[in-house]
Amino acid sequence: MLQQTQVKTVIPYFKKFTKNYKTLKSLSKSSEKKILKLWEGLGYYRRARNLLATSKILVSQYNSKFPKTIKEIKTLPGIGDYTANALLGLVHDQPVIAVDGNVKRVFSRLINKQESKINFDQLIDKNKIKFFNSKRNSDFVEALMEFGALICKPKDPKCNICNLKKNCKYFNSSKKIKTNKRKMIEDKNYDVFCYVNKKKQIALTKKNNLGFLNQFNLPEIRESKKNASTGNWKFLKRYRNSISNKKLNMNLYYKFSNKIPESFVWYSMEENKEFIPTFTKKIFRQVSILF
Repeated sequence: MLQQTQVKTVIPYFKKFTKNYKTLKSLSKSSEKKILKLWEGLGYYRRARNLLATSKILVSQYNSKFPKTIKEIKTLPGIGDYTANALLGLVHDQPVIAVDGNVKRVFSRLINKQESKINFDQLIDKNKIKFFNSKRNSDFVEALMEFGALICKPKDPKCNICNLKKNCKYFNSSKKIKTNKRKMIEDKNYDVFCYVNKKKQIALTKKNNLGFLNQFNLPEIRESKKNASTGNWKFLKRYRNSISNKKLNMNLYYKFSNKIPESFVWYSMEENKEFIPTFTKKIFRQVSILF
């Protein structure tokens, strides 16, 4: 849950999730439908699917125990180098460092060298005696990540209260490296076509070919094209939405109809027990002005 999501956002979801699933085995027996409903609003839903898939593998192949080698850990769904090292350190207290953006920034500032010019594997290997000189490897893994997030921040690092400033070349140098990276924002334009009826229902489908929202219930969505015909669809409004590094300009169209294409299913805009992504719920709110 904490991958790409802030702690304060995660806490209520985590409490609700762990209340429903008290053991790995109970999680493995759940359905994707229920998992996604509990995850609803957190975004990046592939994480939820990977979590469920991993729980099933751990129960069936590892007797509900977590693997102890990085090679085995990386075979689990959705786990790469960073997550594998984090888990190896946190779960098994192994001498590893999970190198994410925060950790890279800490090391980069300590030696006052651009991240792109640092081989982090070599850096860790050359300093492993210094890094792993205690039996608290799991604490060290977490501390580095937290240090980068709370003290050695991307903007306005708290150098004055930093315990490492005495040996930090960034702090002690008159020629400090620049560490703030601008996130590339992708601007996209989409047309959204909503079938609605007098029962305050909207027709949704999983047949949209949208990479960032594949397999989710959505109205028909097409990338906007100049002078494209919208037929007998009525224009409702234009609004903006954001997903990760995408800024989306949405043109919303609608039509009242009792008949919908075969791949669509009616959903209530007010009472819905099915999993609906936040992206779709925002569409619900825009369309609700029709009623």
